[in-house]
Amino acid sequence: MKKLSHEYLEEAIEDSKPYAANGEIKPGIPGLDETMRDMLGVTIITTDSEIYKSGEWDTPIPMQSTSKIIGLMLALRDFGKERVFQTVGMEPMGDFFNSISSLESPANQKPFNPMVNAGAISVASLIKGQTVENRFNRYLSFLRDITENNELEMDQEVYEAEKKNGARNRSLAYFLQSTGTLVTNVEEALDLYFRMNSISMNSMDFARVGLFLARGGYDPDGNKLIPDHHLRTVKAIMMTSGMYNASGHYAVEVGFPCKSGVSGSIICSVPGVMGMGVVSPPIDSKGNSTAGGALIKKLSQDLQLNMFGIENIKDVD
Repeated sequence: MKKLSHEYLEEAIEDSKPYAANGEIKPGIPGLDETMRDMLGVTIITTDSEIYKSGEWDTPIPMQSTSKIIGLMLALRDFGKERVFQTVGMEPMGDFFNSISSLESPANQKPFNPMVNAGAISVASLIKGQTVENRFNRYLSFLRDITENNELEMDQEVYEAEKKNGARNRSLAYFLQSTGTLVTNVEEALDLYFRMNSISMNSMDFARVGLFLARGGYDPDGNKLIPDHHLRTVKAIMMTSGMYNASGHYAVEVGFPCKSGVSGSIICSVPGVMGMGVVSPPIDSKGNSTAGGALIKKLSQDLQLNMFGIENIKDVD
């Protein structure tokens, strides 16, 4: 077993960087281009408040789908589990994260889970507020409290690109409306979803979200922001669905809750131990960072972080 240190983390970064060659940077996201192909940064914050960081840890990238964690927490806090899961399921999905065909089964016309695009749009429709601006301000305030970063803002250029390139997500939302699953204003739900995806954060910010989950929903000032039963729901869904349709692979190889975004962001939470944030834009065909994925697998193995690791069991006569 390796020991977590700044030196070890730098070695892990260097070992993982070559995996970026296996991915492609998603087109259409402002600020992400081929100059960022070799970018890999990580921050780890332990529940004892020790901070380890390496690589391009302070380079911000858009949240994209990592925003779904925050949206789900807010919706659960606003309406509770029963109401949220009337609108969206909690099962893993084998199709891609923006699949429409998964909604067409007569037996299950609601999205499979809150970590796919259709599910996140449904969840966004449940966040309380009189206007989209009010709902987004609640989301941003919650995120700032969790990360202890009051400078977090929506990137206007990314937001405009989300709207311009959002035909697929609009199709998902209007299909949900056609089946009676999405009963609120579709364009408002979409607009909030686009805004949530467009906040830029660095690996320190992502790690603080993971730490918030790891230490039981307490912000840096010790305030309890979300009940334990909602946290359990969020972490379970991250484990089963957070890495798109590679979530089973990551459950086996990494063994703790993670959520990725197509910007190359990853939020990880090792309950009771640490939060981790990774930034590395090249992604694979399923939407997960290639170098970032290699890094969290290495960290899990070397530091023995897998929650399903072999336990020492006394012999039973």
